[in-house]
Amino acid sequence: MTESLQSLDWINLGWFAGVVFALALLFVAGLKVPVRLAFASRVASATLVAAAALTVVILANLALFRHDAHLDLTHEKAFTPSAEAREVVRGLSEQVDIAYFYQKQNLAAGALGAMLRQLERQNPNFRVQLIDADQNPAMASSLGVRTYNSAVLRLGERRVEVITTDDREIALGVLRLLRKRQVVICFASSHGEYDIDNFEFHTHFEGAHNHSHDVSGIGVVQMEQHGLGRLRRAIEKLGLVARKVSFATGQPIADDCAVVVEANPRTRYSPGETDVLRRYLERGGSAMFLIEPDYTLDESIAALLASAGIVVRDGVIVDPTEHYFTDEQMIAVARYGPHPATRGLALSFYPGARPLQALRVAGVQVTPLAGSSSDSYVIANRLEDQSKAKSGPHASQIIALAAEGRLSESAAATFRMIVAGDADFASNSFFPYLANSDAVLAELAWLTREERAPAMKPPVEVLPTVSLTGEQMRGIFFITVLLMPGLIALAGSAMWWWRR
Repeated sequence: MTESLQSLDWINLGWFAGVVFALALLFVAGLKVPVRLAFASRVASATLVAAAALTVVILANLALFRHDAHLDLTHEKAFTPSAEAREVVRGLSEQVDIAYFYQKQNLAAGALGAMLRQLERQNPNFRVQLIDADQNPAMASSLGVRTYNSAVLRLGERRVEVITTDDREIALGVLRLLRKRQVVICFASSHGEYDIDNFEFHTHFEGAHNHSHDVSGIGVVQMEQHGLGRLRRAIEKLGLVARKVSFATGQPIADDCAVVVEANPRTRYSPGETDVLRRYLERGGSAMFLIEPDYTLDESIAALLASAGIVVRDGVIVDPTEHYFTDEQMIAVARYGPHPATRGLALSFYPGARPLQALRVAGVQVTPLAGSSSDSYVIANRLEDQSKAKSGPHASQIIALAAEGRLSESAAATFRMIVAGDADFASNSFFPYLANSDAVLAELAWLTREERAPAMKPPVEVLPTVSLTGEQMRGIFFITVLLMPGLIALAGSAMWWWRR
């Protein structure tokens, strides 16, 4: 059964069909039943028939009110709450009250109000109050609401305010409200990593003759560097806290850091800084390393990763089969290794990745998460002539690995680690597209040990696009440019020959 059929409210649709049948039966009875019954006077007969009809109509309307059916025939399901929002509301075991102060003239706010009513019927613990902000300014002021389309969510003494016309934002607010502990994602900031406090726009080099995402471009105008501003905002919408940390001081990493993210370091680690990371992981910490192909790992970090069963190799992966658009170095990944962090992921892409290798280490389980196709090969750097390297060995290359276990026999707890041979896929320029955001957030959920929590992806403001891999583009080209015109030419030639 398709998802659209599964989402239909069959019980309420059954009530609706029953009420329609009862009203139709009442109409037929009105045509067939004589106004004057044999055992009653004319006035009594009319009164009895009218009372019976009125009773049936009232009961029918009551049944429709208590069992309201929702049927959305739009292809985009524009008037139906998202599957993620329905999952969050159905899982509520505590009462959540929501007061939504909408602007009457805003059609999107009105649509959200209707969706909230539908969600309210999913679970009695989700109680909704829709309030016209213009007609009830005193109530809005008493709750501290200052803008239109604000939803105030309350659970006991806790409170969250969300300004939106999107039901997914409401569901994210519910998740923040339900969170019992503060989860901190710590971003390393002492080695020139991607910043989390930058602007959320596409950043790049502009050259006189080209447009490039790496240092090969002729830097006529250099915009703000690639950053993680969009990832930080998505984390905060999920109710997590983003914080910068530095290892340069030698102080231990705080215990409240659920995950340490090292995204695109530019300078080398000192052995003392690596020891800080090692002690953190031995205490049961989690880490995400996003290492670009042009970064040279120092011996201490390489040894730390090797003790976790991961080797970061040199070079850049080229995949002539599975790549994004026309760039064979933008690896498109549609198949993932079996792991909680990859469950349900769609197509994602890595714009320039280096290969990884898994090692067998006692007490550590290493799982490949993403890889290239079997036609892939590795070149020394992004500027190397790919035609010369094509004659070399071709094999699937590992792009991302997950590791879990104990770094040593003396380790106090089990660590978790994810290493990817690319950092740009999580940056502002590529985070919102395809399933890149899903992949990053799912990996962070596994690292924070919340992989069993309801899956929610914060909406990211991007223009709608159609993204194709190189193989899909070649298939479309073959069908539309070669096959279809060829068939038309063949049919025309056959007709000419037959008439001749």
